[in-house]
Amino acid sequence: MFSTAFLDLPPLASAQGSITLPGSKSISNRVLLLAALCEGVTTIHDLLDSDDTRVMLAALRQLGCTIEQSGATVQITGLGGRIAPQNAQADLFLGNAGTAMRPLTAALSVLGGDFQLRGIPRMHERPIGDLVDALRQLGCDVRYLGNEGYPPLHIGQAHIAIDAPIRVRGDVSSQFLTALLLALPLVAQTQAIVIEVVGELISKPYIEITLQLLARFGVRVQRDGWQRFTIAAGARYTSPGTIHVEADASSASYFIALGAIATRDGGENHIHIQGVGADSIQGDIRFVEAATAMGAKVESGPNWLKVSRGSWPLKAIDLDCNHIPDAAMTLAVMALYAEGTTTLRNIASWRVKETDRIAAMACELRKLGATVVEGEDFISVTAPASKSDWKAASIHTYDDHRVAMCFSLAVFNPAGLPVRIEDPKCVAKTFPDYFEALFSLAKADSAAIPVLCVDGPTASGKGTLATVLAERLGYHLLDSGSLYRITGLAATRRGIAIEPANAQALADMVGGLHIHFEGMTVFLDGEDVTQAIRTEEAGMNASRIAALPPVRIAMTAFQHSFAQLPGLVADGRDMGTVIFPEAPLKVFLTASAQKRAERRHKQLISKGIAATLDSLRADLEERDARDMNRSVAPLKPAQDAQLLDNSDLTVEQSVELVLGWWQGKQPFQHT
Repeated sequence: MFSTAFLDLPPLASAQGSITLPGSKSISNRVLLLAALCEGVTTIHDLLDSDDTRVMLAALRQLGCTIEQSGATVQITGLGGRIAPQNAQADLFLGNAGTAMRPLTAALSVLGGDFQLRGIPRMHERPIGDLVDALRQLGCDVRYLGNEGYPPLHIGQAHIAIDAPIRVRGDVSSQFLTALLLALPLVAQTQAIVIEVVGELISKPYIEITLQLLARFGVRVQRDGWQRFTIAAGARYTSPGTIHVEADASSASYFIALGAIATRDGGENHIHIQGVGADSIQGDIRFVEAATAMGAKVESGPNWLKVSRGSWPLKAIDLDCNHIPDAAMTLAVMALYAEGTTTLRNIASWRVKETDRIAAMACELRKLGATVVEGEDFISVTAPASKSDWKAASIHTYDDHRVAMCFSLAVFNPAGLPVRIEDPKCVAKTFPDYFEALFSLAKADSAAIPVLCVDGPTASGKGTLATVLAERLGYHLLDSGSLYRITGLAATRRGIAIEPANAQALADMVGGLHIHFEGMTVFLDGEDVTQAIRTEEAGMNASRIAALPPVRIAMTAFQHSFAQLPGLVADGRDMGTVIFPEAPLKVFLTASAQKRAERRHKQLISKGIAATLDSLRADLEERDARDMNRSVAPLKPAQDAQLLDNSDLTVEQSVELVLGWWQGKQPFQHT
């Protein structure tokens, strides 16, 4: 998962391949709470691992649930509809997870205790008053700790009295009704409970999910239209034993859109989505209908979808989106590729989500060059009139995962412009590996993938600088100085003697090596070989293997292969001059021999290795002379390199300086 402040996405050309989606957030958190409320042990398979499910799991542990987790499988020993006295007092932090805050508020209110429920500042701006009003009708003790109608909340002991139907508004958020449906079976032992919905119920498909899951846990609810729901007397939760979580249909919308926008004609050019299909219990699967209306070609099976481009450009639509409130956001970005004006209606619920999504979408779409009209419950989007009307944009994501994922699709724009996604880590709410999944399917022209080169002499600190830059940019890392050492290690392990007679065999081996860098750690075939390549023997083997011309040729091509989406930071001695001469930013890092000797001396002393400053300085000066006078790829700055003497700079100062140069080369403003 990316943890950078921003992620610059280069223009992408096409996409194809297969993707397995993470579990549904809506199903995951409902199932977790139901498993916690019932008696017995429930094993949950394919649970979503995200911010929202983590806060729910943490809360359930605080309430006394025994939880055992192994990957995407979680085993929960339920509370049997009771909270033990030692767990009846708790301060629960629920982040920005509405699927945790609303249902837990209802469940804990009817069970009673001494609880505080709070979240991040945005959660304290999301209304919960209609749910609290409904709970107070039952005799629950719920008080506001801040602004009236909003979290944080205090929940006390309940005095349940069911003498009339419980009334709740349905036109703000369907999560209020879901919360009541999940909680009220706990107090329906002796009489039926009726819930009446006031006003039009929005997001009805999410209520369908709730009803189907309640049935899986032994509680069947009678529904009279969408206005009246009856929980029978004697309702009691029973564990289904084992339950599987469907893949997230809302997350599928991005890849359905990807297929409609970015696949190309012919052959096997499609996006194959695994984990959710035509028989999904999630309402957002109906996004397929909307995407098809816009021009997508979709085939489906019980647990899969296959999507490719149909009509192009896409067709504008005018659609009531009450049935797909979350997935409808993706339609707003698809509108950027459609002829005409796309209008999405009945989306007032967008206003009370992780952010005011109508305002957010309108603002960010305009940045890209779209014409947008917004109203209280609709948004109309008209694509940029021509290629020249598109704009490179830095997308503010409002700590909203769906804004970040939607706007990543703008990188297929016909103008070939990059898009910056601010705060990309916000996708962790539902899809922590979203960008990695996107890059596994997307293709870019090699020249469009940004490369930042850091060259310099021995002990200049280029490895440290490159590592931090890669982390800050969310880019891949290439430590070219390690490659010959790794190759020598691989040859030794495979029994290939490092000698001229085996030059071609060694060269052929290079292209098949699986090497990647994570910070200062080096991996070969998934094994940490950081220390193994630092031995004296590894250094000698590296020198011998580097002297073989076929290996050097193969190594050049191999280094090019590290330039992968979304970008690369490469450090070495000839990255900017030989390997990536077209890189948009090249940095030549240096420091005085005295300063480099002092740094190396500190490193060696910290490892208990004896050394003198004079000998280290002499060695560095000798190596500098040797490197600068090599017949092949001598050490020198590229003509267009930025020279950076870091003798008197900290690592952070050097990083900020280089990031400033990088920002200056981007087509959008620094934010």
